[in-house]
Amino acid sequence: MKITGNFVVDHRPLKITLTRTSVQSVNTVSQTSVPNDYLISSALVDIQVNGFVGYDLSDPTVTQNDVCEMVRELWKVGTGLVCPTIVTNSFYNITNSLRAVVKACESNQRVADSILGIHLEGPYISEIDGPRGAHPLEHVRDPDWEEFKELQDIAEGMICLVTLAPEKNGAIGFIEKLVETGIVVALGHTNASADDIQDAISAGATLSTHLGNGAHAEIRRHPNYIWEQLAADDLYASLIVDGHHLPSSVVKSMIRAKTPKRSILISDAVSLAGLEPGNYEFAGSAVELTEDRVVRLAGTEYLAGSAIELIRGIENTVNFTGLSLQEAMSLATIHPLKLLDKTEKIKNMRDLFVFKYDSDCHEITPVATIVNGEMVYHTQDVNVE
Repeated sequence: MKITGNFVVDHRPLKITLTRTSVQSVNTVSQTSVPNDYLISSALVDIQVNGFVGYDLSDPTVTQNDVCEMVRELWKVGTGLVCPTIVTNSFYNITNSLRAVVKACESNQRVADSILGIHLEGPYISEIDGPRGAHPLEHVRDPDWEEFKELQDIAEGMICLVTLAPEKNGAIGFIEKLVETGIVVALGHTNASADDIQDAISAGATLSTHLGNGAHAEIRRHPNYIWEQLAADDLYASLIVDGHHLPSSVVKSMIRAKTPKRSILISDAVSLAGLEPGNYEFAGSAVELTEDRVVRLAGTEYLAGSAIELIRGIENTVNFTGLSLQEAMSLATIHPLKLLDKTEKIKNMRDLFVFKYDSDCHEITPVATIVNGEMVYHTQDVNVE
């Protein structure tokens, strides 16, 4: 089996040769031998996925099979590499979620190849309405190094990214310890002062989680915690570009300010992503999924996660900012891997996404997803020789 297409990064014509589902080689070929139907990029990388099509990683009943099924569903939309994200909860429920991810990786090598590590979002976040977002207040707490070490032991070292609020008691020393152990630290769900943010950066924090969200509906004009993080050159910013979490003008302004090189696209997808609109219970709260794919805490203006896949964020970024497809794709491939210090995955060419692209409406249609040299998903119309 052979799949040919142009590589998005440098427009090289590529030929992927497979035996059944295993990649044997990826070679540059002459332009004349490549049809114009397909484009090829590195597999999409989503460092913040809470759930998908009904599977909720933070549900108390989550199982290893749920994790595997969620990852398989993400393959269908081009997301080949992922950080399963576990949010604020009781110690028991967090450990149950961690074990489910670990067991999923032990039971299925392809799933293990897709999981870059676990993103722990909370529980060390702001308790204030707005910054806390949809995280349950009763489980928000101050950083606890002994607790975290126990969580990491249960996760068998898989926690690679932690989102926390730097103003919490003991947070700066906690950040230093996380960084010393090789964990990426993100600021998020925070009511931090400018000094808190600068102290966190000095301690080694390198990311702002879903900048502009997990925030008050109304904040002081300036200074405030959004401006401070936006101006910080030492912080990447992850952005939810679903058209609801951030208006198009804000996306454009933030990416201009951070520059594309310091911007990362995330889905922040929750279990409602991919489901029919309606009223649901999510993370112990009543939420509504609207026709236009907005997830809100019922009866409020507060968002409770997103209901998109990463390819929609790429499409929206092109539409909102004027970035090229190549530039927008890098926000969901190269940049998150740089953040996690896993750029070898770009060089190895073993994690790939094959797709069609309608340049008129900026629409991406998945064709095939390849993870660690294995084609884990493909549509029926794959052109083979």
